Amino acid sequence: MNGWILTLLTVLPLFSGLLVLLVGSQGSRSHKLSLGLGFLPLLLVGLLWRQFDASSGAIQFIEKHAWIPTLGVDYFLGIDGLGLLMVLLSALVVPFAIAATPSSQQGRLYFALLHFLQAGLFGTFTALNFFHWFLFWELSLVPAFFLIKLWGGPERSAAAMQFFVYTMVGSIAMLLAFAALFLAANTFDFLKLAELAGSGELTRNVGAQLAGTGLTGETLMMMMGCGVLLGFAVKIPILPFHTWLPLTYSEAPTTTSMVLTGVMSKMGVYGLIRILLPIFPETLRAILTPLLWLSVATILFSAYAAFAQKDLKRLIAYSSINHLGYCLLGVFVVLQRGDASLFNDRAAALNGVILQMFNHGLTASALFCFVGFLEQRNGGARNLDDFGGLRKAAPVLTGLMGISLFSSLGLPGLNGFVGEFLIFKGALALKPWAAAFSTLGILATAIFLLTLYQRVFTGPLRRQSSWVDLSLGERLTVLPAVAAMFLLGVFPQLLLAISNPTVKRLLTQWMF
Repeated sequence: MNGWILTLLTVLPLFSGLLVLLVGSQGSRSHKLSLGLGFLPLLLVGLLWRQFDASSGAIQFIEKHAWIPTLGVDYFLGIDGLGLLMVLLSALVVPFAIAATPSSQQGRLYFALLHFLQAGLFGTFTALNFFHWFLFWELSLVPAFFLIKLWGGPERSAAAMQFFVYTMVGSIAMLLAFAALFLAANTFDFLKLAELAGSGELTRNVGAQLAGTGLTGETLMMMMGCGVLLGFAVKIPILPFHTWLPLTYSEAPTTTSMVLTGVMSKMGVYGLIRILLPIFPETLRAILTPLLWLSVATILFSAYAAFAQKDLKRLIAYSSINHLGYCLLGVFVVLQRGDASLFNDRAAALNGVILQMFNHGLTASALFCFVGFLEQRNGGARNLDDFGGLRKAAPVLTGLMGISLFSSLGLPGLNGFVGEFLIFKGALALKPWAAAFSTLGILATAIFLLTLYQRVFTGPLRRQSSWVDLSLGERLTVLPAVAAMFLLGVFPQLLLAISNPTVKRLLTQWMF
C-alpha cells in the first residue's frame, strides 16, 4: 500500500464529492453521506501515522513516475513530518466543518465542494514537483471561491472576487518565477532545486541561462524569490496583503471559514518551509530585516485591529492573522546567521511554527464553529452588542467556547501555548528585538479575547426565552477538538516526535 497510499488519499475526496453529487439530496441525506465519507481520509492518515518512521525525518511514502519528461514534470509525491501533520490537520478540519454544517441549510453541492477542497489540500501538502503541486494549489482555490460566492453573506460576491483576485495575482507571480527557474535548472523538482540552491549552482545557472536580461544571477534570484514570496504572502497573509481576509472570513459560510482559517491559511506557511527557504535562502537573508519588521507588523496590527471589531467573525479573522504572524516570526528568525550553538534555538523556532500551524488550525476552526452556534441561536446576528449573559442560559456552550478562547490566547496547559513558547524561545536567542516587539501582540490578544468572553457570556442575559444550550449533536461535534486542545497542551510530544526529526534534517540541509 505504501506505493500508492498518498495518491489514494488525494483521489478519495474527489470520488467522495462526486458520490455526494450523484446520490445525495437536499437536507440530511447528503449531510450524513458526506460526513461518513469525510472520515475515510482520516482512516488513511491514521495508517500513514502508524507506518511513518518519525526518527528518520526523511521524505517517506514516495511515489515518483515520469509524467511529462520533456518539461521535467514528474508525478512526485512524498511526506515528511511537516507534510504528515498538515495532511492530518486537513483530514480533521474538513469532517469537523461538515459535522458543524446545518443539514437543513446546505445541499449536496455544498458538501461536494468541501470534499473537492480537501483534495486540493491533500495534493498541496504531498506534491514535490512544482507543476503537480501548482495544480492542487489552484484546485483548492476553485471550490473555495464557489463556497463563498454561492452560500456567503450579503457581500459574498465582493468577498469571493477579492479572494480570487488576490490569490491569483500571487499565483501568477509564483508561476512566472518557477518558469524562469525551469529555464535555468531544467527541473521542477523541489528537492533538486533545493540541492542546486544549496551548492550555489542554481544562481550560476540562472545568471548563465538568462544572461540576455543584462542582470546578474543574484539579482534574478532576488526577483524570482520575491515573486514566490508574494504568492505565499497573499495566502498566509502577510501585511499589507491581508485586506482580502477579514471580508472573506466574515462573508463566507461559517463552516467554510472553518476550513479557510483551519487549513487553507497554513498552505502559505507550508510553502515558506517546503519551497521558499530551501530554494531562495540567500534572497530571504538579504531582505531579512524588512521581513522581520513585516512579521512584527502582522502580529501587532492584526491584534490591535481586532479591538475595533464588533462582528465576531471579523474579530476572529484578525486573530487568525495575528497567530499566523507568529509563524512568520519563527520562520524568518531561522534565517539569522550564527554559530552552531544556535542550532537548538533554530530547531525550537521551527518546531514552534509547525506546532502553531497545527494547533491554530484546530482552535480557530473551533472558534468559528462556536460563532456559528451563536448565530443560529440569535437569528443570524453576531455583533458583540447582540449578546450578554449567556453563561446562565447556555453553560456548556460558555464553557467549551471559553476553553477555545483560552487556547487561542495561549494559556499554559492548552495547545495554543506550546507553539508560541517555542517560537519565542528561538526568536529571543536569534533576534531579540523582533521577539520583544512581538510580545506586545500576546498582550493585545489576551485583552481582545477576554473582552469577547466578557461581552458575550457575562452581564445581563438578553433574549432569555430564545436561548438554548448546545444539543447532544453539537456537543459531540466540538468535544473532539476541545479534548485535543487539552491533550496537545499537556502532551505536545505527540506532535514534536513527528516534527523534530524533520526540522533537524531541514536545518542541516539548509546549513543555517
